[in-house]
Amino acid sequence: MRSPPRLRLWAAALAPGILVAATGVGAGDLLTASLAGSTVGVTILWACWLGALLKWFLNEGIARWQMATGTTLLEGWTEHLGAWVRWVFFAYLLAWSYFTGAALISACGVAGAGLLPLAQNAEHSKIIWGVAHALAGLALVWCGGFRFFEGVMSACVALMFVTVVATTLLVGPDWPAVARGLAVPTVPAGGGTWTLGLLGGVGGTVTLLSYGYWIREQGRAGASGLRVCRVDLAVAYALTALFGMCMVIVGSRLELTSGPMLALALAEQVAGAAGTLGPLAEHVFLLGFWGAVFSSLLGVWQSAPYLFADFVYLGRRAATAPGPVADLRRTPAYRLFLVGIALVPLVALWMPVRQVQLAYAMFGALFMPLLALTLLIMNNRPAWVGNGFRNRLTTNVALVATLSVFIWIGGGEALEAIRKLATAR
Repeated sequence: MRSPPRLRLWAAALAPGILVAATGVGAGDLLTASLAGSTVGVTILWACWLGALLKWFLNEGIARWQMATGTTLLEGWTEHLGAWVRWVFFAYLLAWSYFTGAALISACGVAGAGLLPLAQNAEHSKIIWGVAHALAGLALVWCGGFRFFEGVMSACVALMFVTVVATTLLVGPDWPAVARGLAVPTVPAGGGTWTLGLLGGVGGTVTLLSYGYWIREQGRAGASGLRVCRVDLAVAYALTALFGMCMVIVGSRLELTSGPMLALALAEQVAGAAGTLGPLAEHVFLLGFWGAVFSSLLGVWQSAPYLFADFVYLGRRAATAPGPVADLRRTPAYRLFLVGIALVPLVALWMPVRQVQLAYAMFGALFMPLLALTLLIMNNRPAWVGNGFRNRLTTNVALVATLSVFIWIGGGEALEAIRKLATAR
């Protein structure tokens, strides 16, 4: 039976937003949220929806630039802010890709080892599954088209949604406390780090730039394209906020400690809370966790090469003829970076997970203020975007708030992460 035309149109319109949610919500986000709930409780639930709202303003700004100019934000940086920005971002992209790839491969290894151990030693099983997921992601992106990619990611989002919500209901939360945590912004003693993690971590960092390439695949442009972007981004960040809030609530009912196998410990505690359905609940949760981490890996494998290919061909266009490349996914640069991001971070499977996660968090925290600052500069210039696409007052307030929060808290956290990396053994 064929889907009604209107339903198919809505599904196509919301697809890029679903990709944003699937890519932005990964192992680090879910585990950070659960640890935050376990450490400081549900008093910081408000940070989940506020962080998602701030990310909406950032991604809406990226879309608005592209709808107004027909160019990606990276192209806009190069044309209006100078080639030096492109080179600084390129160096950042290489470091971010390595540590993000390492964190995702490791998380997929943990998820696979939990669902189906392949060796008596848990660490060996994690390595085997990590390599398998990295290569599977490489094959799916290399051989599959964009529609196939959309389908796989949508299935993973559905899996995450069902399992995370079911787990939240299963643990029996204190609903009055949940309501207070959502409505009354409070930072408990010692909760500043966790508040930052929820504000900035849940919903992606550099992967926000990927949205511009996904909406280009759909041919969106102008004011009508921007209206669609606002709707599908609202869906994306509503899902993102829901995932984050659910995991904070789940964590608040459990006693968790940080570690490379935190996901497995979390699944065991969920099983304990489920009583006679414990074994089933444990496997359902692990399946949802796997959906979260593999969709994030697949999204990064598909989207990060866009940025590298855009960087390469921006340089070539500056030296030769202008005009965008028709399909970046078919370029040698895209495929080279795809192979690199899948294979190079494999060496980190033998590194301490804590060091990889610290580096991943640090590089993510450094990107957000840069993005907010450039959107404040570029989207407030009528000569660049036109009066119809300029930032509104509410957008400028949100971007200034984002910039302030990440400079105030994020800078300190990045410095602390650098210190811990330097002293880690």
